[in-house]
Amino acid sequence: MKQSKTIGELKKTNYKPSSIQEEMARNLRQRIQQGTPSFTGLFGYEYSVIPDLERAILSGHSINLLGLRGQAKTRIARQMTQLLDEWIPVVKDSEINDDPLYPIGLKAKKLIKELGDSTPIEWLHRDDRFFEKLATPDVTVADLIGDVDPIKAANMKLSYADERVIHFGMIPRAHRCIFVLNELPDLQARIQVALFSILQENEIQIRGFKLRLPIETQFVFTANPEDYTNRGSIVTPLKDRIGSQILTHYPKDLETAKQITAQEVQTQPSTSEAIHIPELARDLIEQIGFEARKSEFVDAKSGVSARMSISSFENLISAAERRILINNERETSIRMSDFLGVVSAINGKVELLYEGEQQGAEQVSFHLISQAVKALFLNYFPEIKKLERPDEKGPFDDLLAWFYKDNELFLEDILPNNSYQDTLMGIPNLEKLVLKFAPDCLKKDKYFMMEFLLWGLEANKKLQKYRTIEGLQFSDAFGRILDGF
Repeated sequence: MKQSKTIGELKKTNYKPSSIQEEMARNLRQRIQQGTPSFTGLFGYEYSVIPDLERAILSGHSINLLGLRGQAKTRIARQMTQLLDEWIPVVKDSEINDDPLYPIGLKAKKLIKELGDSTPIEWLHRDDRFFEKLATPDVTVADLIGDVDPIKAANMKLSYADERVIHFGMIPRAHRCIFVLNELPDLQARIQVALFSILQENEIQIRGFKLRLPIETQFVFTANPEDYTNRGSIVTPLKDRIGSQILTHYPKDLETAKQITAQEVQTQPSTSEAIHIPELARDLIEQIGFEARKSEFVDAKSGVSARMSISSFENLISAAERRILINNERETSIRMSDFLGVVSAINGKVELLYEGEQQGAEQVSFHLISQAVKALFLNYFPEIKKLERPDEKGPFDDLLAWFYKDNELFLEDILPNNSYQDTLMGIPNLEKLVLKFAPDCLKKDKYFMMEFLLWGLEANKKLQKYRTIEGLQFSDAFGRILDGF
């Protein structure tokens, strides 16, 4: 079919015109019947968002993806191109991708009337059938729908009453394509009203012109619930004309969140080979996001994007890489102290409430990391609960007693591997506790777990962790309180 160069040649094939909605539904049915995933890389949406999307596409609906930031709304919209035919024929030089056997534009109709079956056609790839526009306050009707072009009128010596003076906007040019309008509530209400007739009656109104153009565009809108109150809203008549509204969500468990981060993170292969990443470190990165979404310092309505975990993971790797370069070492393992480098990635990704603003962005970031450590600590050291019983001897008593005797531990951020390991091994009972409670941890993870134990004791208020310019200092929590009197 793609060998056809003219309308006459195309008519000899089995090509039949179909709307983009019919095209997507047909290809989706085929994928479902063959057991091929309709969308890929959307972890955690297998039983929620994706079934809703498939139902909407089979119904031929326009779609509104409603969700907080960082919930893959744009990724979903872009993946819809995979449900299009790989190639479709269009009238050559057509402004609005006219179908050779079902043209709707004045220019294409005139050309076909003059040339008939000799009218040349060209083939449009599905990757070129995706249009995207961010709704901002400066977007106009002319941008989306079109306007009268005075230069065209002057050059062609046409009256402004002639339809040929119209310059089409993005939506008519997205005929037989997917058109995505991001952040729909940010679009001014009067501009949203201009979309009514297109969605319902396929009418375009430009400067007094009323054109009946059966535009076949697959509309996909994205919106953030926060915008409904902060910046604008979707006007009710437009919302009524959108076929399906689909709610997106954040990952519901650590494993799903880790899959998303692993897919999106950008690291050099050479760096990945030189840096060992304990599985617990990956868990902590994701747990920080879970803690942020329920924190009393963070605005839950704004959401905490999955991009925070991605950026945090990249910063974690970079902290270890920087240490390798400074110490001229060949390889290393992630340390708990490397999580201090994650703070800058958290700071810009969370919207703070008044209580959070009072604490300060950096303090909130440190707090979220500490809460993540505390949340996962029980999975590895469940005996921490015995510390709450003063009449019973707990497994950590001997370790804590070392700190109670005015001993302190200082871990510099850029300590070479040997010095770092020797420093941790110099703490009595620290290695013994790790081997007792985490016997299955990899040999490379031992020192990470030793430091994690100290962070966990601090998160449970049994030790004090103090950040200095050069690194971290651990000391007796109660002794410092007494020193203050």
